[in-house]
Amino acid sequence: MPLNSTTKPACTIGVDIGGTKIAAGLVTFPDGQVRVRKIIPTLPKRGGEAVLTDIEKLARDLMGEASLMNLEAKGIGVGVCEIVDLSGQVASANCITFQGLPVRERLSRIAPTILEADVRAAARAEAMFGAGRGARVFLYVTIGTGIASCLVMDGHPFTGAHGATGTMASGPLPHLGVMRDDPPPASLEAFAAGPALVRRFNAIRGNAQSGQDVLAAASEGNVRAIEVVRTSGEALGASIGALINVLDPELVVLGGGLGMSEGLYRDTLINSARRHIWWEGHRNVPIVPAATGTDAGIIGAAATVWNGNVVNR
Repeated sequence: MPLNSTTKPACTIGVDIGGTKIAAGLVTFPDGQVRVRKIIPTLPKRGGEAVLTDIEKLARDLMGEASLMNLEAKGIGVGVCEIVDLSGQVASANCITFQGLPVRERLSRIAPTILEADVRAAARAEAMFGAGRGARVFLYVTIGTGIASCLVMDGHPFTGAHGATGTMASGPLPHLGVMRDDPPPASLEAFAAGPALVRRFNAIRGNAQSGQDVLAAASEGNVRAIEVVRTSGEALGASIGALINVLDPELVVLGGGLGMSEGLYRDTLINSARRHIWWEGHRNVPIVPAATGTDAGIIGAAATVWNGNVVNR
């Protein structure tokens, strides 16, 4: 048990910032248990300042919860759905406009803080406590409001040369035979992530507010929803199959709300991935849901602090 000047049991605060919601909690180690969790909507269109203000309030509230539970909160780990470079700075503004804001500095007034890409944080949770525990090389893919991936080697999420790993679904899809003046093709994320399911379903006279609504309609036999879900799973599975071909993982772990959902989406994704695998030796690579479930982001963000330089173990 980590100790400093007090004898209180230690914990860290994990904050998982997604495009739809912010989930935060107190996590104790070495067991990786979430003792308290709080969830609020992100509402990113308000701008980064408003989102940061909400996170500051969450962090202060959790510091108070820790005190009531006789726990000492040693630091704050933040997983954000953007590129986070090797210096720990937010380096993109695809969903949340944190660039130019002193995010780490302001949160560090509450407790020492580390920023991390959300997909790498969640992959770390799976490496330490989930389906990837004990694996030398595995691939983590999160599917929800967005789609991202992370290769994990010997328990460590791969950061790449600039910290810009994970954007497997952000670039434009190939469009064979495209003419120069044609509009650019959509990205995989714009075709297969949660908001894309809603947009595509509602465009063909569906009625959905969330990706889960579309999955539910498909499970009830709605033929339009079935087509949207099936084609989304096919497209994403093909990309995962290509990653298996290139990266040679021991297993693939699926996280996020859509990745962990049972039924047509995940079944189609897995079948498509297996069809797009080239080498027979990869044919039976396990493709499994995240064992840490919806807490992966919280646990992984907290673990980033625990494993880093903030906590004196």
